[in-house]
Amino acid sequence: MEERKVRVLISFALEPELVQQIEDVDPRIVTQVLGQDARRLFRGQSKYPSELEAQTARREFEEAMSEAEVLFGFWGPGLIEMYPTPQALREAAPRLRWLQLTSAGFDRAARSGLLESDLMVTSASGLHATPIGEYVLCLMLMFCKGAHRFVRAQNRGEWIRYMPQELYGKTVGVVGLGHIGAEVARLSKAFGCRVLATRRSLTERTVDDALGELLPSAELPHLLAESDFVVLAVPLTEETRQLIGEAELRTMKSNAVLINIARGAVVDQGALVQALKDGVIAGAGLDVFEQEPLPDDSELWQMENVIMSPHISGGTEIYNQRAAGIFCDNLRRYLAGEPLMNLADPQRGY
Repeated sequence: MEERKVRVLISFALEPELVQQIEDVDPRIVTQVLGQDARRLFRGQSKYPSELEAQTARREFEEAMSEAEVLFGFWGPGLIEMYPTPQALREAAPRLRWLQLTSAGFDRAARSGLLESDLMVTSASGLHATPIGEYVLCLMLMFCKGAHRFVRAQNRGEWIRYMPQELYGKTVGVVGLGHIGAEVARLSKAFGCRVLATRRSLTERTVDDALGELLPSAELPHLLAESDFVVLAVPLTEETRQLIGEAELRTMKSNAVLINIARGAVVDQGALVQALKDGVIAGAGLDVFEQEPLPDDSELWQMENVIMSPHISGGTEIYNQRAAGIFCDNLRRYLAGEPLMNLADPQRGY
């Protein structure tokens, strides 16, 4: 009797050695690699196809989806347009059982209704802890040392002296203590900071020697009022959408800085802009926004007390290696009939 093959569709360009790593998990695995949205991405290079190439690539993708049992890739705009509902996806991919995302967030898959479907959806949660943890430390140090001030002064050709601050001794409030939040807390402690952190599963306060003072989510106002830096590290769900609005911003210290590496919609961006203009808080470090790319007419572009980046905090030169490692671990579990890591919970939305 012929052994059953497990067809794995990889919907982004992946280095050949990493494809081989996936195939080496089990001899039953058959891989097929396609560039998502007919766009070939490899080692940071991009090729945008002609219309004919795009149509050909789409046909190839649809044919591959019709046979795939496992999809490894990013659930982004191209796939959302092709498969706007779980029913549309199921009709196009009747054999598909499992979607392994390359992202840590489930929000796009959740909006497509996939978390409530019969499809298993897992994320790459844990992949971003190191790069985002380092990014947050970078922002906190930049604000303490006034890097945004001296870089802008240099661009204007101005010699402006001021008194920098120390990060040591500051209170860092981490909202959401998953992989990323825990790494931010650990690094902050290493720099001599006091750390407060909210964790959804807690019902009472506790102390963790490595991470700091842990609080239930209901104690968010206390965290906001105490912190010099507030770091948002929660997933985007209906519960966390616009978690930080005008009232929460006014609860913060006037010399505090808000750092958002979660999702733009976790913050009421209009309220944040007004708070920054009025001096309700001292500054903001933003890697995510309500609309991306950030519109040209956004006031955030010109604000002296804002440091922005284009949603790159989770980037790392070894992103594909880490994503493939997580996928291979889950693939072994899948083939053994064991529970998958980072499996979405429809009730929580992540």
